[in-house]
Amino acid sequence: MTDCIAVILGGGAGSRLFPLTLLRSKPAVPLAGKYRLIDVPVSNCINSNINKIFVLTQFNSASLNRHLAHTYRFDNYRRGFVTVMAAEQTQRSANWFQGTADAVRQCIPHISIYRQKHVLILSGDQLYSMDYRKILDHHASSDAVVTVATIPVTAEEASGFGILKTDEHQEITEFHEKPQDLTGKSSMVSESMEAAGRVYLASMGIYVFNSEVLFNALDRHPNDHDFGKQILPRAIEKVKVVSYPYEGYWSDIGTIRSYYDASLMLAEPQPGFTLYNPNMRLYTNARMLAPAKISGATLTDSLVSEGSVIGNSSIDQSVIGIRSHIGDHTTIRSSVLLGADYYPWHGKISRERVEGPEQPGVGDHTFIEGTIVDKNVRIGNKCIIRNKEGVQEHDGENFYIRDGVVVIPKNVTIPDETVI
Repeated sequence: MTDCIAVILGGGAGSRLFPLTLLRSKPAVPLAGKYRLIDVPVSNCINSNINKIFVLTQFNSASLNRHLAHTYRFDNYRRGFVTVMAAEQTQRSANWFQGTADAVRQCIPHISIYRQKHVLILSGDQLYSMDYRKILDHHASSDAVVTVATIPVTAEEASGFGILKTDEHQEITEFHEKPQDLTGKSSMVSESMEAAGRVYLASMGIYVFNSEVLFNALDRHPNDHDFGKQILPRAIEKVKVVSYPYEGYWSDIGTIRSYYDASLMLAEPQPGFTLYNPNMRLYTNARMLAPAKISGATLTDSLVSEGSVIGNSSIDQSVIGIRSHIGDHTTIRSSVLLGADYYPWHGKISRERVEGPEQPGVGDHTFIEGTIVDKNVRIGNKCIIRNKEGVQEHDGENFYIRDGVVVIPKNVTIPDETVI
């Protein structure tokens, strides 16, 4: 669609996703064994025929930049691009991005040089599948100036979101940022959503703006740094802002627990988000890896990525990332292994990367449960890793516990017979 440009927000420091964001930005966090979170909104754009895409980054953006450069290369006939816009000092601003709206404001000189009627603003750390042409059609048919994608949530969930109230024409009349009192804040929803108690419309952080209105609003109010807290409430008072109701699967990957739960969901027999829809493909870097090799292992409700080699072990309800090497008589349950950037039989002389242990992977007779294992990790023989005591938060030697999930950070070695 030549009259729409997409702007994907790379997010802040990602402290709630630490330690997965210790060495990378939130959108660069691996997903489903072979993808990265940024692949979700970029793929949605491509599937929606939106080919001019800006990704705004600030923190730990090197791996994200590298991934985007290697993955998304449009041909000369489509004239599309995926361009990274990092925070930069200019004559207009010497500051880093101060918020979501300020990030877009600082990039207006780069965005405005392209012909566009609408600006589609997206988040880089969410899991969902959406044809953006539908929200753009809804925006046009509603004669809206701003459209906000919304999803019905329950009262228990509502306090964690920006909650919108709409009238019978889906026009947004009120906005409440993470309200504690929900009195009078419900909206009209479908019968199925009402039966499920999902009567509060949460903002998904997906916006369509008429470009001229967006640029004017950002220019006239230079101290408005956030869309949810400032730009949207001000717009509701002055122009027509409508809701685009969405009832499909959607997860905001903001915490270790939400990342862990969403990852294991993908391995379910009937997941809420499918990786197998030919009309809404999820694109990523084509690494040209060999197929996974399974030697006597028992696997149940699990995803195993290419390049993996698994011995005579048991894997249940888990996600196994690219180039994972798992030995014999090892048990992995309800865990997410992000894989490796090189094979364990590639010595430091022959491999491109110099970080990480000599032989990444999991050894023999090891037990792992309820754990996220980041890339290029070596877990030795006869180790036990699980949160048996149900600890919620803890910092240990070469491991962390966040939201009750054990996380082994990138590039570390867990010695033989370690018990965590």
